[in-house]
Amino acid sequence: MRKRTWGGLLLCLVPMAAWAQGSDAGTNVDLAPYLRPDQFERIKISPSGDYYAVTVPLEDRTVLAIIRRSDRAVTAKIGGDRDSVVDDFWWANNERVVVSMAEKLGSRDQPSVLGQLHAVNADGSGARLLASPFGTGEIGSRTDTPGPPRAVFLTDTLPDDERNVLVAAMPLTTDPYISIDRLDIYTRRRITVATAPVRRADFTTDRAGVVRFAHGADVDNASRLYYRDGDRAEWRLINDENETGHREFPLGFSADGGTAYLQVEQKNGPDAVVAWNPADGTYTELLRDRVVDPFRTLYDVDGRTPIGVSYVHEGVRNAFFDEKGKTAWFYRALERAFPGHGVHMTSITADGRLALLFVWSDRNHGDYFLFDTVEKKADRVFSTREWFDPAVVLPTRLVQMKARDGLPLHGYLTLPRNAAAQAPMVLLPHGGPFGIFDEWGFDSEAQMLAEAGYAVLRVNYRGSGNYGRAHVQAGAREWGGRMQDDLTDATRWAIEQRIADPARICIYGGSYGGYAALMGAAREPDLYRCAAGYVGVYDLRLMHRRQSNRSRSGKTWAGEWMGPPEGLAERSPTTLAARIKAPTTGYGARDERAPLAHSERMEKALKQAGVPVETLYYKTEGHGFYPKSTGVSTTRACWPSSRA
Repeated sequence: MRKRTWGGLLLCLVPMAAWAQGSDAGTNVDLAPYLRPDQFERIKISPSGDYYAVTVPLEDRTVLAIIRRSDRAVTAKIGGDRDSVVDDFWWANNERVVVSMAEKLGSRDQPSVLGQLHAVNADGSGARLLASPFGTGEIGSRTDTPGPPRAVFLTDTLPDDERNVLVAAMPLTTDPYISIDRLDIYTRRRITVATAPVRRADFTTDRAGVVRFAHGADVDNASRLYYRDGDRAEWRLINDENETGHREFPLGFSADGGTAYLQVEQKNGPDAVVAWNPADGTYTELLRDRVVDPFRTLYDVDGRTPIGVSYVHEGVRNAFFDEKGKTAWFYRALERAFPGHGVHMTSITADGRLALLFVWSDRNHGDYFLFDTVEKKADRVFSTREWFDPAVVLPTRLVQMKARDGLPLHGYLTLPRNAAAQAPMVLLPHGGPFGIFDEWGFDSEAQMLAEAGYAVLRVNYRGSGNYGRAHVQAGAREWGGRMQDDLTDATRWAIEQRIADPARICIYGGSYGGYAALMGAAREPDLYRCAAGYVGVYDLRLMHRRQSNRSRSGKTWAGEWMGPPEGLAERSPTTLAARIKAPTTGYGARDERAPLAHSERMEKALKQAGVPVETLYYKTEGHGFYPKSTGVSTTRACWPSSRA
């Protein structure tokens, strides 16, 4: 959910905001550090400790490189065509890495995983395509599995099996039933070992690699969780959302396999982590935060046994099932070593000596440290954006307020350096909208705008994730309604707190945030001095129709979360264009998530209403722009062509 860079639109956003607010803020910001891609993204150490597997973002794709630890030499790499990214990767044994590829047409897209697995040895030998729904193998021939093409996704690396992994095989149909295959990572031969009792299932295995849980949903989109005792046992239904009114998600099994750990939604408040006894079906609550849901599961040094969870709210807080456990003690020592930071162990060598740690904060984009558990020594080995000095990066703090109906809202505020009371402010609603949330950490957009002289407010309005089921459900059918009210109420809170100058407030967002930006300008034309929508959805009827035509489950989703199509016109910015005073929109012509028609209709409606509009179209871009080598270093890159 971390936002990436945005390319051309940001070259216009800051000066547009400065122009619209009658301010000199934002005229001297060097954009180069923000447009520059990360040096590295995700890194995992090999079981032997001899190599790192590293994802490296390039201008229009991401590749995987294998780096020998002793001399930092690149010994192997895997990459695809333009717009390809590495979705995930795993050390399957000491020598071989399995890579899942995806396609991402824009910086705000969630990668569309291709269902394609590659493998390569650490020394660069043995590279081949293990499985693909496109009928090619060897980066050129067919896989050995008969039948119709299926997308393939890795489920379990089977640490005790040097040759095989478990993969989920998904037919290329809507609302599919998915099976589990055992895949030989050298010969590509596959054998089906389990089938799902529910559509669109994902699976959870035990320490022995046996599939024990299947979690999915049928066309009604109601979550169902199934369990079985072993390979030969029948599936039995553990939870049906239609009956219980909540969802349950498997996290894994205890070391002895006798207890399963589940994340369970609650009627009110955040999710709980419980121990579930398969023998008698009893639940025992282990962990529950007062405000937020579990953010990440923490595992023991085997990488398979859950020992606790992380919570993200005012920083990062780790909680453990057993505070006296060895790995829990290890994490507590790391927290003391890196105060004010989140620390996550990404991987560890098979002998448990070397652990690769990711360390980050609101002022640090992220560093990787190699920790020697014997010598108790940590060395920084990689940085994602080392050109940002944490000592000079602006801090971000948690803020809390209430919506007009009393719903608690949480968000994050980043203030400009030496901020005076009532600074110009940008409200920055996140995309999604449902289940996505703004989190504590380094946010490039917030930092860039704060450096330009603006206070930046990000709010987790109703519908956002991380605050429990009820908070998400409160956003159902509230596009342009109470979800928008939350953003308005947060803006007025910032004015009341003397954070924002009421005459100098802009609202800007991408995807759903783009919709919210233009709806904010339409519903509150006197509250926002300017509005910028980026790859947004502006015609809800068009979106509803497109979503409904995709699949039966898509039609169910549109009805449940958007509402009936008859009432969507009055909640679409395209219909309310005459109320908008000063928008600018940016769009990618290859956007599949929010097609180009949304921006074209929005532009037409604004022009017909006589509203000045600046619209940027990039025919090569998708849902958000990839960073480009523009050669532009200041925010004087472009200006709106007319004034409101």
